[in-house]
Amino acid sequence: MSDTTERQEEIRTPVLTARNVLRRFGGLVAVNNVSFDVRPGEILGLIGPNGAGKTTMFDLLAGSILPTSGEILLNGVSVSGEAAHRRIRRGLGRTFQIPRPLPNLTLIENVMLAAQGQAGEKLLANFLTPRRVAAEERAAEIRAVELLELVTIAHLAHEPARVLSGGQRKLLELARVMMADPAIILLDEPAAGVNATLLEIIIDRIRDINARGITFLLIEHNIDMVTRLCHRVLVMASGQLLREGTPDEVARDPRVIEAYLGGTA
Repeated sequence: MSDTTERQEEIRTPVLTARNVLRRFGGLVAVNNVSFDVRPGEILGLIGPNGAGKTTMFDLLAGSILPTSGEILLNGVSVSGEAAHRRIRRGLGRTFQIPRPLPNLTLIENVMLAAQGQAGEKLLANFLTPRRVAAEERAAEIRAVELLELVTIAHLAHEPARVLSGGQRKLLELARVMMADPAIILLDEPAAGVNATLLEIIIDRIRDINARGITFLLIEHNIDMVTRLCHRVLVMASGQLLREGTPDEVARDPRVIEAYLGGTA
């Protein structure tokens, strides 16, 4: 295979793929035979009414739970049976609807905790290679400050995380997930509980990070945010994939209107 063909194949390979994914909880089918691709460099929205199966789908993609059947691929490699921490090392990051930073640690310390593959994680390395451990910690601290600057809260870098507002905690979580150098970030309701001013900052930061080549898949109920940010949108209802298309196409689909409003368009 030529270098050109290999590069073209790499471009075509989705960052994340769900293939016929099904998840049962006893007799309840929470996700029912769902398939989709997340393309490199895009911002893909996942919307749907409450109880549609969106969060369960995120848990399956992130490795918090495993599918009953079907397959999940990360950069073309099956990760269906892998735990969440292994998927993080493969480049999949996730935020949560309610961020839970360690409240008594500073913002810098919270971000540094997400650094991957640090020599200091091994007890013996702290005794056998202390200079390497110290150098990596200094580099991680510099990187943490850069990421806090990116999300506009570097002025609070040495404050404990407990002083942050809900919106600032979402910005901190975004910096923390970036510390692991993800190829794709799963964002769980970034607009929830955030005031209008901070929401604009979050939207701008997502755009900036996406411009660096990082792919996003986000769950969101704020349709204005979805319309402004997302290149494509997936709609789930009753555990199934109801519609896929651009924000405008999805907004005009009578089935989507019915799923949200419970009536005909």
